[in-house]
Amino acid sequence: MNALIFGVTGQDGAYLARFLLAKGYTVFGTSRDSVGNIRTNPNALGIDQDIRYMTVDITDYKSVLTALNTAQPDEIYNLAGQSSVGISYELPFETIRSFTLGVLNVMEGVRFLDLNSRIFNASSGECFGETGDTLATEQTKFAPKSPYAVAKASAYWSVINYRQAYGLHACSGILFSHESILRNPNFVSKKIVAAACRIAKGQQESLTLGNLEIKRDWGWASEFVEAMWLMLQQKDSIDYVIATGHAYTLEDFVRLSFEVVGLDYRDHLHVSDQFVRPNDVRCSAGSPALIEKDLGWKAKSTLPDVVAKMVESEQSTN
Repeated sequence: MNALIFGVTGQDGAYLARFLLAKGYTVFGTSRDSVGNIRTNPNALGIDQDIRYMTVDITDYKSVLTALNTAQPDEIYNLAGQSSVGISYELPFETIRSFTLGVLNVMEGVRFLDLNSRIFNASSGECFGETGDTLATEQTKFAPKSPYAVAKASAYWSVINYRQAYGLHACSGILFSHESILRNPNFVSKKIVAAACRIAKGQQESLTLGNLEIKRDWGWASEFVEAMWLMLQQKDSIDYVIATGHAYTLEDFVRLSFEVVGLDYRDHLHVSDQFVRPNDVRCSAGSPALIEKDLGWKAKSTLPDVVAKMVESEQSTN
């Protein structure tokens, strides 16, 4: 079986590649610079030499078409694009272009080459906007509040359109927040964990964040990629919410991180409006009920587990 992962050097791409390699797949992976210095994540997982890399700009149709023709994939995982909600406010055009044009190029390439590939598209729980006190389900209406969420919502509907209009086996996983030891430093989760560890070692005095009351549904990335794979093993292509079903505040994340290193976060935390996002979502959480019912997938890790694993890794590597 051949698998093609667009965005293989990212957090999810690297974990998915490791998962598929363990199952005996031949894994082709793309990045914007496959010969550069961005293969840190596959290297960290010890799989860098096992991936067949291709340099691909997912917004360039010819580039995507070449990758598809070379890999002749049984399964395609579209994980590429500008992945930070915060950065999407600074780079809205690039963010929207990477997701909307990217997924169109992949699906149109499959259609043009007449491939019998199954396609997974990484969507996002951010598409729902505010979920309030209820968990978002596959039937919850989208109300995106950031350029990132607008782009993901557009890509989601494009997948449905190609599935219905052209008969492609294509589906979207609506992924809520998920972390790992590979998380990029520009994400707040990594910022919190790294700061707690440095403060515990006397290398930093304080941590400054924005709105501590926002709530998110945080899971573990290596568990989420299994859900992606399961979705493509089904006869029918169905979109699923991939989440833990448990919401925690950002303050909970901070408290747990500092507790692991033996500190009281209140002694080291400052709050600043500088770090408050415009139009930020107050609460975002999803229900995994349908994917558990249909595919038997259920998250094993919730926020306390996620934080403990991230802190342990940070302490061992720094």
